[in-house]
Amino acid sequence: MAAQPGLSDTDLTGPPRADPDAESELIRLQKDVEQLLAKLAEAESLWSPWLAAVAPANRSSALNLVRYWAIRQCDLRDLQERLAGFGLSSLGRAEAHVAAALLLVQAAIGAMLGTRWQRPQLTTVGIDEGCRLLSMRTQELLGPPPPGRSTRIMVTLPSEAATDAKLVATLVQRGMNVARINCAHDDAAAWRNMARNVRQAAAAHGRTCLIAMDLAGPKLRTGPLEPGPRVVKLRPTKDLLGRVSAPAHAWLTPAENPVPPPGRMVVIPVPENWLHRRRGGEELRFHDTRGSARRLILLDEGDAVSAGGLLAEVPKAAYVATGTVFHVAGADDPAAVGLLPTVQQSLRLHRGDLLALTRDCSAAPVDSGSRNGHQARIGCTLPEIFDHAQVGEIVLFDDGLIGGHITRASPDVLTIHIDHAADNGSRLHADRGINVPDTRLPIPALTKKDIADLRVVAELADLVELSFVREPSDVEQLLEEMERLDASHLGVVLKIETGEGFEHLPQLLLTVMRHPRAGVMIARGDLAVECGYDRLAELQEEILWLCESAHLPTIWATQVLEQLAKTGKPSRAEISDAAMSERAECVMLNKGPFIEDAVIALDDILRRMAGHLHKRSGLLRSLHSWQPSAKVNRPACD
Repeated sequence: MAAQPGLSDTDLTGPPRADPDAESELIRLQKDVEQLLAKLAEAESLWSPWLAAVAPANRSSALNLVRYWAIRQCDLRDLQERLAGFGLSSLGRAEAHVAAALLLVQAAIGAMLGTRWQRPQLTTVGIDEGCRLLSMRTQELLGPPPPGRSTRIMVTLPSEAATDAKLVATLVQRGMNVARINCAHDDAAAWRNMARNVRQAAAAHGRTCLIAMDLAGPKLRTGPLEPGPRVVKLRPTKDLLGRVSAPAHAWLTPAENPVPPPGRMVVIPVPENWLHRRRGGEELRFHDTRGSARRLILLDEGDAVSAGGLLAEVPKAAYVATGTVFHVAGADDPAAVGLLPTVQQSLRLHRGDLLALTRDCSAAPVDSGSRNGHQARIGCTLPEIFDHAQVGEIVLFDDGLIGGHITRASPDVLTIHIDHAADNGSRLHADRGINVPDTRLPIPALTKKDIADLRVVAELADLVELSFVREPSDVEQLLEEMERLDASHLGVVLKIETGEGFEHLPQLLLTVMRHPRAGVMIARGDLAVECGYDRLAELQEEILWLCESAHLPTIWATQVLEQLAKTGKPSRAEISDAAMSERAECVMLNKGPFIEDAVIALDDILRRMAGHLHKRSGLLRSLHSWQPSAKVNRPACD
């Protein structure tokens, strides 16, 4: 019989023999663990000014964070392997209880060396205490866990949520636990309507749904482009042979008092009195912008006065512009189409093109580009970039879809050579994000607009999210403004979306822990653009670990089930990503036409994964996936 590894080999004819090599290794392990414990004390002294400022309720968690920082300054991989060789904890799950894990390993090594086993008297966060603290802080910040899953679902509300109470009620019913209002869009009146719809929907369905409001932060975005024509396209559905299989639909609504359509379709404003005279079955004839004769058929959907509009179908593709005249077949009662929204235009950029990014943020023309002998230009909403950007630094647009480097820098214009774009060119629209990962911008995360918006946030929200946080002073300024507004009821979420924010994460966490309710959002979109997509997985892991050591809840954000929310069909990769998001305390979905389907899918995924995974620990629930055939005897399962 082969000898088993351990402290001693069992001789079948005599007593156990001591293993001197194993004893020597255990003594070495004991010294290594003692050195790590000493590092904890050193870290506490080093970080003592930060620890002193933390809220009393968060002191033990802050201390654990500092201790985790201390042991992660060492390469522990060899120690982990050696500990595992003796069946001891490899410290791989020590985030939430660092000192307790080390002390227990130290006691176990002592017992293996012959010292009488004695559980250490812990004056710090214990093994069970760390999980309890994280659970408690999560509930305080994000509300109670929904039945069947511990991970909350946050949904970014679209602008329609201000007027469509049914949409909000459906999201709450499907599983939304936190409604996110982005203060970079809409206005205070719309935010109030959104908040009212959320509160009413939660009360009506007996659910808890908190409201998080995201401060816009310093907006580094592309400026406006010249508006396109005021025209809409009505496009029927065609089969593979090009034949119309379903007509296009449009919603005719009063230009004076427009009413949202019952579904997702083109809206055409017309005079209210004229619309009230229309009835289902009537045919409207017109010439579209190409001069093509076209017709709309009004459907019998009830009284236009009470419905706020009429549904029409269009058999053939048509372009309808402001001023297009509809003629009622068999009646002398024409009407002109009201003011339509302008078509959003864009610049098409190719690799090798030059783009002028200008301090002047007036609407830029779209018919110029380096391809036709002119240099394309577009404004930038953050003038400070022109004071600090330098030649050679990288500039990225629209989440990195377009990228280049600065070839010339002046006080008013940055000339950018486009290095990255699609083979056939990429379109750059107005109000798209700009990232400058190489440029240090000494500007605060809290803008004048944010400070003004914070008053509304304090009135409506449960949580405030601080965008583009980089320095502890950013957090301090927010806490000071909250104190001035007597807004201590707000929870605070730090959005980690820049390289500087990631580098200063320990300091940021210790600063926000001066407030009793805090958490972190992993804003993976900007973080990937700022730090490189190849590093995103690594950064994401480290943020999760550090926040767990501080017992602070995390929000897993950006591109979760994005394809499903936008197109109704998920990709395989995003399903796996959604499953892994269960390791966070909350998962954020962005808006899209199929957001309701995305909430349903994420709710189902999180419920399934709750039995398999908690943080980095696999949960060994019984598996029912594989069953024996009738010819195989099923083994007993205790």
